Amino acid sequence: MTTTLAPSFELNFDVLPPEIQKFKETVREFAQDVVLPRAQELDQAPAADFDWELVKQGHALGLTRVAVPKQYGGLGLGMLGIAVAMEQVAAACPGTALVFGATMLGQTPILYSGDPQLQARYLPMFAGDEPVLACNAVTEDAAGCDLIIPENARHAVDVMSARRDGDHYVLNGRKKFITNARFAAFASVFANMEGHEGATGLTSFIVDLDQPGVSRGPVADKMGYRACLGSELTFENVIVPVENVIGGELNGMAINIAQSNMARASVAGISTGVAQGAMDKALNWCGERVQGGQLLYKHQFSAQKIAEMAAKIDAARMLYLYAANKVDNQLPAPSTSPQWPSSSPTAWRSRSPTPRCRSSARALPARLRRGEDAARLLRRPHLRGHPGGAGAGDHGLPLPGR
Repeated sequence: MTTTLAPSFELNFDVLPPEIQKFKETVREFAQDVVLPRAQELDQAPAADFDWELVKQGHALGLTRVAVPKQYGGLGLGMLGIAVAMEQVAAACPGTALVFGATMLGQTPILYSGDPQLQARYLPMFAGDEPVLACNAVTEDAAGCDLIIPENARHAVDVMSARRDGDHYVLNGRKKFITNARFAAFASVFANMEGHEGATGLTSFIVDLDQPGVSRGPVADKMGYRACLGSELTFENVIVPVENVIGGELNGMAINIAQSNMARASVAGISTGVAQGAMDKALNWCGERVQGGQLLYKHQFSAQKIAEMAAKIDAARMLYLYAANKVDNQLPAPSTSPQWPSSSPTAWRSRSPTPRCRSSARALPARLRRGEDAARLLRRPHLRGHPGGAGAGDHGLPLPGR
């Protein structure tokens, strides 16, 4: 008697869900054909320059509403769709990716709230003919990590304040280094309720920015990511209606942590895109440059570097897809972020060998940021396998494959 052991499931390492795969291909074409030719110009432009035409073209593809539910005119592709799209755009220009990524981060508290009235008021604007941007306002002059680490909250100083006054709140304070603040229609703002020490009374608000009391400060002259503008937001007796509070008073810390965990998958997608873009350049150069009578990729040293880059990028991609899938299908958002220790250092490590593949004269500084190796992470027991689950974004678990 012959016994055949047929698998009860199929694990596909190459194919994304059809809807996301189609979106990925569309975004990749936009990134390579439209964004990439302009990347250097965008990165060398004056600090306050902003390419609205590029944003309009991305908006037409849906890059400002990837996770917005279809009932509000969005694509409804969840965090998996966001992360995949961010990798494609970042491979061409990470600053341009961040314009769209920051907008989606600004939408996150509204999506997270589950409040149908708040969603109906704010989400449809991203489905219009003209692009609309949003931002997430957390960082302050003297308070950064103190607003996202619970045990540090009581040590926060000079935190933006909020006080209840009848049917509204009054906000006072200043936020700094806020991506998209220059043009955003609204911001998700975190302020501390008066009477609470440090940031222990942190509360989340949705604030319309085109109203009295809101001032947009000068654009920061950054070293990188110059295609997206970062600037200050000042609030002087700004009125916010009660219905614009997310999750009730004093729940801002929990909301901030949850949205940060959810966003890490998309940040890892951007980092993976940076790494992929660097490797693409290295591959092109190694197929053109002749050294010692043969192309660079035929030299063992160059081939080894390219192989190492490819392995780390695939590992980073696997981890961010895994994380994005968990965000879409596991609530609450995971408290761990396994993709971060791999993806960001992979971006740096992939950029590091690239100049050596081109020429030693263009080498980057040796002291590049280092992190834990992806292979070591994958060997950890708690990162093996997939818990499964079902939800609004139940796409299954796709694995590597750019």
